[in-house]
Amino acid sequence: MEISERVLVEYLRRSYHAVDGLWFMMIEKAEGFDRALETDRQVWEVVAKIQARKARELTNSHGNSPEELARCFSLKLAADGHTFQVSTASDQVVFAVSACPWLALLDKSDRRHLALRVSQTICPTEGRTWCREFGGEYQFEMPVMMCAGAGHCQLRFTRSSRG
Repeated sequence: MEISERVLVEYLRRSYHAVDGLWFMMIEKAEGFDRALETDRQVWEVVAKIQARKARELTNSHGNSPEELARCFSLKLAADGHTFQVSTASDQVVFAVSACPWLALLDKSDRRHLALRVSQTICPTEGRTWCREFGGEYQFEMPVMMCAGAGHCQLRFTRSSRG
């Protein structure tokens, strides 16, 4: 039986999202929200490192240029199921995310009230880890967030100026 790549991707994405939510809720039930969120932060710090390294390998991106960071982080966002636009400049990569599967899952599970706290913890953790994986040459900030009521998220990687 042949299964299309699209069906496989959707199946694996759904499983990935489900596992993330289920283990979070199990820890939350046993040890409380704060412990679950801290464990989630620790997990995503490691997952982001794994994702960044695999994205570099898959895209043959061995340097630290804004274009390579854009290509690799785009792979991560696309794999997760985000809708986004990316722009690069000589010292910056900016992602404008218009749809986030993680926020959609919080909405679907009636946990939207937790979204801002989760996103203020997990998104910067991932961003800073990607910065480290790209030679520590970038700073990450997220000045606009859907979880805070904006219509989109802005993820900004700014390359540090060299002295």
